[in-house]
Amino acid sequence: MSEDQEKTEEPTSKKLDKARTEGQVLQSSEVKNWGVLLGASFSMFVMGPWIMGHLKPILSTFLESPHAIRLDTGNVSVFFSELIRDVGLWTSPIFLVAIIVAFATNVGVSGLVYSPKKMAPKLNRLDPIKGTQKIISLNSIFEFVKDFVKLCIVGIVVFTVVMPMFSDLTTWPGLAPIQILDRMGDFGAAILVGTTAVLTVLAFFDFFYQKYTFIKKLKMSKQEVKDENKNTEGDPQIKGRLRRIRMERARTRMMANVPDASVIVTNPTHYSVALAYSEDDMAAPTVVAKGVDSLALKIREVAEEADVPIVENPPLARALYATVELEEEIPEEHYKPVAEVIGYVMRLKGGSL
Repeated sequence: MSEDQEKTEEPTSKKLDKARTEGQVLQSSEVKNWGVLLGASFSMFVMGPWIMGHLKPILSTFLESPHAIRLDTGNVSVFFSELIRDVGLWTSPIFLVAIIVAFATNVGVSGLVYSPKKMAPKLNRLDPIKGTQKIISLNSIFEFVKDFVKLCIVGIVVFTVVMPMFSDLTTWPGLAPIQILDRMGDFGAAILVGTTAVLTVLAFFDFFYQKYTFIKKLKMSKQEVKDENKNTEGDPQIKGRLRRIRMERARTRMMANVPDASVIVTNPTHYSVALAYSEDDMAAPTVVAKGVDSLALKIREVAEEADVPIVENPPLARALYATVELEEEIPEEHYKPVAEVIGYVMRLKGGSL
């Protein structure tokens, strides 16, 4: 493969924007899982005591006095439906916060993406052969191995965190059901902390790995970058030709102003600056043409044909050329030397320009 065809260049902003419109964005399943768990952990630690304070009275009858529950069909149905409703109501803030945090982390990684093209149905997705190839692809095998390793790491960490609490299990038979519920909450909190810690590390590494693979997938060859620049900014040869045409037209317009100039200030071998001045219409002399080398020579030739005075003043010619643009009045620092030149021309013409 030639150097121009090797995908060695970082994707351009245009390539990234196109990928986004097609639904190709940076994604990390580990970051999403971490967001869900982080939201659940945060809400449980912040709102857990408040939630348990409302759940204990609801669960007390079920845990401490199950014999008092009437077992006829209608009553059991009502009791359990109310129990499920109340438990769901008081635990819903945990799930709501988990959803919000998961959404925020997903937006933080991928941004808000709307891609009708991605959502449009594609018949090739129904191809069983392609579906099988996707299932047994190298990426799917990597994801399977990654999930297996993650499960092992989470299991080891959780076991390490919970193991010191196992000695307390022997006291559970003598505890009241509500107390057992508190101990189970402690177990759950320990498991949650251990799992969140592991997923935080995994999410960190998975994010940068997914970013690396995403950018690598979108990398461009040198030729692709050239083609994109050509399509975006135009063919460099055409742009150069248009620039030359514009410069030539500007030069033609400038040369047309030389015959109307009041004086040409020159450095005989390099610079020519044409100044126009009218006591009635102008506050200060204006540069109407300027050039170096061959263009300076051309200005002098046109001036001689039009009988425009030419005055040699190398320092002033260089200064005017460097500091004053076309159609601009000369700055104050050049008033004195220019006034001397114009005064000289006026004396040559008998007192007027």
